Amino acid sequence: MRALRRGVGLDPFLLLLVAVVALATVLPARGTPADALSLATKIVIALLFLLYGARLSPQQAWHGVRQWKLHLLVLGTTFVVFPLLGLAARALVPSVLTDELYTGLLFLCLVPSTVQSSIAFTSMARGHVSAAIVSASLSNIVGVFLTPLLVLVLMPLGGAPRVDGSAIGDIVLQLLAPFAVGQLLRRWLAPLVTRHAALTKVVDRGSILLIVYAAFSVGMTEHIWSSVQPWRVVAVAAVSAVLLAVVLAFTWITGRLARLDRADAIVLLFCGSKKSLASGLPMALVLFPAASVGLIMLPLMLFHQIQLFVCAVIAARLGRGAAAVSSG
Repeated sequence: MRALRRGVGLDPFLLLLVAVVALATVLPARGTPADALSLATKIVIALLFLLYGARLSPQQAWHGVRQWKLHLLVLGTTFVVFPLLGLAARALVPSVLTDELYTGLLFLCLVPSTVQSSIAFTSMARGHVSAAIVSASLSNIVGVFLTPLLVLVLMPLGGAPRVDGSAIGDIVLQLLAPFAVGQLLRRWLAPLVTRHAALTKVVDRGSILLIVYAAFSVGMTEHIWSSVQPWRVVAVAAVSAVLLAVVLAFTWITGRLARLDRADAIVLLFCGSKKSLASGLPMALVLFPAASVGLIMLPLMLFHQIQLFVCAVIAARLGRGAAAVSSG
């Protein structure tokens, strides 16, 4: 079986992603199981950041905080490059996108980067994890204020959007606090993490699988896929794929032009090219009428799934390449 996978070039993790999507399609989480899934996802993510904190030395963590050029490049890609591409996509209305789907596409270009999956992919690719933690967390904190402002400026809603400041608390409690605890307990935890390196890998990939299942379950339970013509869904998926490809190319080229080292270039690649469904959904519920949220969220949901699949492949290949170099 292993020889077969090598022969056809299939990545086992990608196969797991496909299996999770199939499971969510047939058996999406609803009601109490959905609540339990949400709690389990938060626990796994907190454990992931605890392990990151235990694995990274204080010197490495401080080095991540000091990478201001890298963080500005990530923020610039997320909140400048993406919105400009979203505005340019207006040319696709009405031939490819309806007005509602374009609104959703533009909205996805305004939300912050993902946190947990960006960092997990950075870790898989053997990038600079501490810098990814800072960049992704900073993107979400800035996005709490900047995303509603961009929505107000670029797509007026007839009223000032409300901002839920609890998002900052969620980031601190779920991500930064476990990381800090891991740093404080590093003296005792680091030997265990080093001895059981596979544990971090399992938590890395397990958190991504949980996120995919939870996100796709939402789409199934809310019947988002049935509210629009099938060919329009395909069109939005194609536009999302092109958008992701453009930003991936932009971040990789920018990293080389900015003379970032390999580890930091990987941070820009993953943190700069991703968009957060976890942040976008609650923001959409606040900013848009309830009746239109489902359709507006469709582009972001499709983009979210595509970015997870594509970045999983890229991260796996980069990780194997780094392992081959270090072993050679």
